[in-house]
Amino acid sequence: MTARVGIVKLGNLGTSRYIDLILDERADRDVYVRTVGTGAKLGEAEADEAVAKILEFKPQLCIVISPNGALPGPTKAREAIKAAGVPTIAISDVPMMKVKDDLKAKGLGYFIVKCDSMIGARRQFLDPTEMVLFNADMTKVLAETGVVRLIQTELDKCIEQINAGQAPTVPQIVVDAAKAVPMAGYKNPYAQAKAFAAFAAAEKVGDLDLLGCFMQKEMEQYVITVASAHELLRTAALLCDQARELEKAGDSVKRTPHAADGKVLGKTTLVSKPE
Repeated sequence: MTARVGIVKLGNLGTSRYIDLILDERADRDVYVRTVGTGAKLGEAEADEAVAKILEFKPQLCIVISPNGALPGPTKAREAIKAAGVPTIAISDVPMMKVKDDLKAKGLGYFIVKCDSMIGARRQFLDPTEMVLFNADMTKVLAETGVVRLIQTELDKCIEQINAGQAPTVPQIVVDAAKAVPMAGYKNPYAQAKAFAAFAAAEKVGDLDLLGCFMQKEMEQYVITVASAHELLRTAALLCDQARELEKAGDSVKRTPHAADGKVLGKTTLVSKPE
């Protein structure tokens, strides 16, 4: 049995950039994935259209990913998909903490990624180039602090259950540094420390951008604030680079590729076969 995984992307989160690709990184895994995206918009109208499209695919598992999963659009999307009988997992950032208990009560899965912070969305600062650079730095932080592998591992469990003819047990996880960083598999304690520092810095980015985007009213204040948030994320990405380079120096980078049948393999030395 081949699992069918549907993904609805409403707006953009750092995790949105890779969520479909980590399920089949070499394009040879026995899994069917379809993605419906709505660009930067995440309103109710966009949610309705995206849900209709993804249900045509007849998914056996669906992921709804968006910023601020407590908003009406993402809420409507995940509840409509769940109502259609499809096991559903929401992925979002810290504002979704407001509805965490409701998600749990309704049997919805979730990943609340605490370091996947909002962008500095002030017109006087943010242009398409700055947006892409922010997302590039955020992707590096998510990958090298273990967030990617944590999500990969949990989704693989769901897919394995589907392939075995079982209903998947959806994860319900608040992704903090304590859960994510060990998944990165760092052997060097200095590398691990740098990853923890990077995660903490990326979390703080959200606080700064919240301040600059919604609370400060004077341009002289908020432009500097959101710019500082982006500088902080860039520093977090540099820490992640340093952590990975330490692991490379010790030939201990952890890798977890998928076999064609979906089994997760592992290795920690470069010139070796994953087992």
